[in-house]
Amino acid sequence: MKFVSIAATALLVASSAVSAGGYGHTQTYKVVVTNITKGISFTPILAATHKSSVQYFELGEPASEELSLLAEGGDTGPLNAVLDSLPHQVHSTAVTSGLLGPGQSVEFEIESSRRFRYLSFAGMLLPTNDSFVALNSVPLPWFQSSTYFARGYDAGSEPDDELCVNIPGPTCGGEGASPGVGGEGYVYISPGIHGEGDLSPAAYDWRDAVAKVTITRTH
Repeated sequence: MKFVSIAATALLVASSAVSAGGYGHTQTYKVVVTNITKGISFTPILAATHKSSVQYFELGEPASEELSLLAEGGDTGPLNAVLDSLPHQVHSTAVTSGLLGPGQSVEFEIESSRRFRYLSFAGMLLPTNDSFVALNSVPLPWFQSSTYFARGYDAGSEPDDELCVNIPGPTCGGEGASPGVGGEGYVYISPGIHGEGDLSPAAYDWRDAVAKVTITRTH
């Protein structure tokens, strides 16, 4: 089940599921996200622990409206609301605060249980039109810790013109969400910054992973 379809099927899922409270002992995880880019910042990160049927996105498929709002303007609220409306599929959510600059790390805790064995998160990449850092439904460690390297993705919901007027945040100060302007129409791996508009590739381009993520079970 890709995330874009979750909102439409929430009532169907809930009608055949049992309460999350019966899924066993609560487990606590510490998550450390380190920005490993040279010039990109991350907006607040929205994380969730959930079942394997939940995904924030599917490569090659359109982004949900809620993910598009996060990718274009860093707004975690709409996506968080959808996740919180699925208690039979999603155990817990957590949101960090402030911008995460190059070389910086942020640490947060999130809870789960034995029937909710996966974690996802996403945060906008600044300055970009609609790119975001994400882990999409990765397994939580049963013991000790796991380390992942998170890539940058493009939501495909806004043209990548790299013009500051269309990019929010401290570098550009432009607009965030751009409903109705169109884009590629599907989620794909972001190709970075090409210098087509106001952004310098020397300052902001990246290749491969953009974040190092360590998930440790603490309880």
